[in-house]
Amino acid sequence: MEFFRILFKNRKLAIKLGKNDFRNRFANTSLGTVWGFAQPFVFMITYVIVFQYILKSGSSGEYPYVVWFLPGMSMWMFCSDAILTSSNSIRNYSYLVKKVVFPVDIIPVISLTSASFIGVFLIIIAIIVASLFGYVPNFINVIYILFCAICFIIALTRFTSALTTVVPDFAQLLTIVIQLCMWFTPIIWNLDFIAESKLVYVFKCMPFTYLVEGFRQAFMEHSTIITESNGMFTIIFWVITILVFLWGNRVFKKTKKDFADVL
Repeated sequence: MEFFRILFKNRKLAIKLGKNDFRNRFANTSLGTVWGFAQPFVFMITYVIVFQYILKSGSSGEYPYVVWFLPGMSMWMFCSDAILTSSNSIRNYSYLVKKVVFPVDIIPVISLTSASFIGVFLIIIAIIVASLFGYVPNFINVIYILFCAICFIIALTRFTSALTTVVPDFAQLLTIVIQLCMWFTPIIWNLDFIAESKLVYVFKCMPFTYLVEGFRQAFMEHSTIITESNGMFTIIFWVITILVFLWGNRVFKKTKKDFADVL
């Protein structure tokens, strides 16, 4: 497809601008990019301390809470940050749209690349901490879930970046939706709580649940959501991702001609 052709042709440019975007986020601070890694890391550790040691309400089952929690939260923070920044990327890079001839299609990927630096850092932290507790992940599953996450983010932000550009208020709505998705995704709570309800199948069909649970279960020695029910949830995830991409790609192509006028 045209999008993949443009992305492949400009892959080096997207990576270079992604690196610059990440540095520029913290350009006005003395510690620079250190804040980019410190803020989400402290956020995750705070959750562990509050839920495991203060509230004593860890929902990790037979596993240490930190091993259960960190992988899921690191995957969620990567996805949510990448979606929000990529969705606002065309407005943030309005000067590239209005004043120069630039492959607009790759702009959301630039922000995805920028968000990936923090995301990969958090994932590495989760892997190191889990390994210290004796839970070494299945790296094939880790790589697969990361690939799934990138594909889903690209698919979703083809739509959200276009709509945010032509309807600025959509950015505020998207932020609210992402916040709601955090609580409806089993990041802090355990799917076992609703194991006896048919609702569990609804939650497992959600792409965010597939990504969070798929990455979390890479550290655990039992059948995962990837292979569960003969791979039914894997099939559902990819069907949703492909449909979202086709829909988002259509919206992006139809609205792209209006970007310069609304910015």
